[in-house]
Amino acid sequence: MDILLIAGLWLDGSAWNEVAPLLEELGHRPVPVTLPGQGDGSTTATLDDEVAAVLKAVDAATGPPWVVGHSAAATLAWLAADARPEKLAGVVVIGGFPSADGDRYADFFPEVDGAMPFPGWEPFEGPDADDLDVEARRRFSAAAIPVPLGVSQGVVRLADERRFDVPVVLVCPEFPPAQAKEWIDAGEVPELARARHLELVDIDSGHWPMLTQPAALARLLAEATDR
Repeated sequence: MDILLIAGLWLDGSAWNEVAPLLEELGHRPVPVTLPGQGDGSTTATLDDEVAAVLKAVDAATGPPWVVGHSAAATLAWLAADARPEKLAGVVVIGGFPSADGDRYADFFPEVDGAMPFPGWEPFEGPDADDLDVEARRRFSAAAIPVPLGVSQGVVRLADERRFDVPVVLVCPEFPPAQAKEWIDAGEVPELARARHLELVDIDSGHWPMLTQPAALARLLAEATDR
């Protein structure tokens, strides 16, 4: 089965370098998706460009794929469900929640020279980054790709109610599934609150399990998609 892997902000497809071969060993075909503005050298990419790249990968898949979105890219995975509900086997979101129609994609941190650079580790101190050592943090910061404002400030557009029939697996890294369920039940995550087939699973990691727990994440993705 094809598993499309979409990394979150500031990351390119190499974020999955340790997860992808493990998924292959488990019988799946991992496809890291290179996003415009996050790995192709573009500084003028838009959210629409990133959505188009994800949909191109969906359309090229062999059979119905699973689409995995990490962090902010949970919204990209969900936009794929909205645009291709009949083509997806399911969606996995890791440490992030799909934005609602009309929300900005990821307008979280200050702009510098027309992009949103990695803001440093201060906003992520605590459970997000506790499992990243000094060297891992250095490597992340050095490789972080500023996100074009056309992406981070892009407006999310959702239109097809059939997206709520697409199976969704929420992987909970720095927060427990019980906490995620409270947020969903309280209406803080309206898109997942309406999902008809939602599974919550735990992983003992910070916000970037593909970097700190690749083997555990690969097993979890294989098991979830097999189910």
